[in-house]
Amino acid sequence: MASDKPQPPVAEVLWPQREVLEQLPFNVAVIDREFNVVDANRDFEEYFGEWRGRKCYQVYKKSDKPCAHCNALETFEDGETRVTDETGIDQKGRPTHYVVHSAPLRKDPSQPVEYVLEMSSDVTETRRWQREYQILFDRVPCYISVIDSDFKIIRANEAFREQFGDAIGEHCFKIYKRRTSKCPECPAEKTFKDGQAHRSNQIGTSKKGEVTHYQVTTSPLRRGEDKVAHVIEISNDVTDLKKLQEEMIDAERLAAVGQTVAGLAHSVKNILMGLEGGKYIVSLGLQKEDKALIEKGWEMLERNFDKTTMLVKDFLEFAKGRQPAAVWIDPNELVDEIVGLYRDVAAQNGIELRADLDPEIGQSPLDPDGMHTCLTNLVSNAIDACNMSEKEEAYVEIRTRRENGKLIFEVADNGHGIDYEIKKKIFTTFFTTKGGEGTGLGLLTTRKIVQEHGGKIVVRSKPGEGARFRIELPQDRLERLLELAESEDND
Repeated sequence: MASDKPQPPVAEVLWPQREVLEQLPFNVAVIDREFNVVDANRDFEEYFGEWRGRKCYQVYKKSDKPCAHCNALETFEDGETRVTDETGIDQKGRPTHYVVHSAPLRKDPSQPVEYVLEMSSDVTETRRWQREYQILFDRVPCYISVIDSDFKIIRANEAFREQFGDAIGEHCFKIYKRRTSKCPECPAEKTFKDGQAHRSNQIGTSKKGEVTHYQVTTSPLRRGEDKVAHVIEISNDVTDLKKLQEEMIDAERLAAVGQTVAGLAHSVKNILMGLEGGKYIVSLGLQKEDKALIEKGWEMLERNFDKTTMLVKDFLEFAKGRQPAAVWIDPNELVDEIVGLYRDVAAQNGIELRADLDPEIGQSPLDPDGMHTCLTNLVSNAIDACNMSEKEEAYVEIRTRRENGKLIFEVADNGHGIDYEIKKKIFTTFFTTKGGEGTGLGLLTTRKIVQEHGGKIVVRSKPGEGARFRIELPQDRLERLLELAESEDND
């Protein structure tokens, strides 16, 4: 129990506050300049044990020596209030953690501090939970970082530090991607603005300079009900999965190459026969000194030579793999260019070539040459399909849209359509609708380029009712292509 009769000087300083000490919901002790505990409340005695006639370090720490660093001594010297974290021993001999406030007590502010009032709260259980939380935080098998509104990292777990290096105090874009400015379409920025969780696929650079693919989820850490004080980013490394996907795409592409080679043999055979025919007619014309025969044979040779060149170029383009050279472009401008290129050809065949463009489409990272090749292949095929149908009012339409985070291109026509059996193998085998005029590699090349953009192409068609080819390109994958292209340029 606290003494009912404190020493007179203490009573003078504390009175009438002395009775208040017993009502406070934490431990309170008063010490003098000799570090004697001269008064304490009931909570203090129950927590630390007997205090009368003892030094503060004997009561708090169960030690016979003064503390190496004494906050009470500093308060005696400068009269300032201090808050510190301390460790001690409770009355049962158990280690304890507590937060202590040291405040000066004196009758006259102009006089030296006579006593120090120490108010302490037990945080032992809190510290235990903090340690367990820190272990969990560090051992989670994914990358975790906490960033402030300036995009600086204030916390990072062990997995993050091992992958990206020491990050505390650095900008997240510098640590994740070795950038000097904020990332475009930053998911953390979105969370700061709307307070919602956001997910995206990202490409970063490890501390060893290796490309790292990861899926990141950003969630708000609020201060009060409204303001987002910090954002926590939890990322899963999908680098190995990405490599596997790329290997599967390459394997699929090479399998298609193998299937195509078998079909190419037939085309090569036809070309050779055409060359032999042209050669024979030229030889015959020379023997007969017949200029018309020579010109006819030479025309056959030129046509088949051009076809050979086109076949070889198409096959080499299809067979090689490459990373799309993505840049920010307006998809509508790309479509306008293609419409301008093919409008006259379509009109000469009685076909209306038109565009249905989304005016709010905005820009997207695309390989202009690659997507130009895809769309011209589809438009050229659609025009041929309309010619084969012989409809009086034929049309080909190119459309642009955005749906569910995807950039959409569509090429539709009302031509002769595609039957079920052909539709099943249209993107996987040697196939052409142009008879002897085509190489059969147009749609295979189109599909390859779309896959390199991280998208897919599908077709819907019924015989006699036309066809619709739809290219779907997820925006987040397109942005990853651009980041990868930028990182390669920086290297």
